[in-house]
Amino acid sequence: MPRLLLLLLPLLLPLFPHPISSNPFPITPRFDPNLNIAGDAKLATPGSFVHLTDPSKSSRSSGLLFQRAPFKFLGPKPRSFSTDFTFSIPPRNSDGIALIIVPKDFPSRLSGESFGLSRENRFFGVEFDAMVNENVGDENDNHVGIDVGSLVSLKISNISSIKLKLSSGVKLHSWVDYDSSSKRLEVRLCKFGGARPFDPLLAYQVDLGEMWKGEEVLMGLSSSSGASLEATSVYSWSVRARRVPTWLHSQPVDPFKVSNEHTREHKMVISNRPCLVALLSGLIFAVGFGALVAFAALFFRAIFASEKEAEIQPKCILYPGEFRYEKVNVVVDDNTVNAKN
Repeated sequence: MPRLLLLLLPLLLPLFPHPISSNPFPITPRFDPNLNIAGDAKLATPGSFVHLTDPSKSSRSSGLLFQRAPFKFLGPKPRSFSTDFTFSIPPRNSDGIALIIVPKDFPSRLSGESFGLSRENRFFGVEFDAMVNENVGDENDNHVGIDVGSLVSLKISNISSIKLKLSSGVKLHSWVDYDSSSKRLEVRLCKFGGARPFDPLLAYQVDLGEMWKGEEVLMGLSSSSGASLEATSVYSWSVRARRVPTWLHSQPVDPFKVSNEHTREHKMVISNRPCLVALLSGLIFAVGFGALVAFAALFFRAIFASEKEAEIQPKCILYPGEFRYEKVNVVVDDNTVNAKN
């Protein structure tokens, strides 16, 4: 009987909850100070990163890194958040890594399989899946998916489309942003050291406030693996919460309406471009026409000025001379002629 129990022990261990570490998390700029670990997760010496799985175990391994302080999505002001983390996934026998939002008592129920979620039916997850699981309809071993209460992803995006491989052992950087006013969640991914991508790898409409209402929840990073020579590791993680004013918050939106609004805004941007061209063309025409009018005004002004100067010049009035011709009779006195002789 004892020998039988020893043989069954590796199979039974994943069924038991994992302990939560009571060790304080070290203060480091790469991690938020308000963190804790559960399951097989452990701090690597000297605390510069966290191993979520334990490669020394012969059975399956799972671990969780989570925020100590629970929070609510609904309250006086709806909650939005932005989080980013860097991680690496070993080449073999790793399920990958998942950003999860779970009830606050979840760490005590962490299981040994499926990102530690095999016994949980109330969760929201963004999975970076590095292993094909036909039971949940995985299409490949290199995708990011949205999970709500089930590991059957509601929406997936192929990471090969951005020329990355999850299970390469290379350090990757992800950003996940949720806006409570638009009910939109966006996921971005790139190689560590690269710039944050402008376009999201995956976008999904979800109302987390409607899903969790006023319940207190935790946010965490979880992973699970089989017998692996390397651990799934997290090198940095930060979470920034944002509160949206109540007057900006709307009750569950129609995803198609949001999509139509984005399409309409895009069309407005495109339709405004011809208006800008027409405005510039009109401005150029107005400047040219104004210059032409000014030139014509100066030209006619010069002509009128020259005519006026000509009118001012004194005029010489010439009248024809009057001459009178008279006949002159010359009388020669005979005495005078004789005297000369």
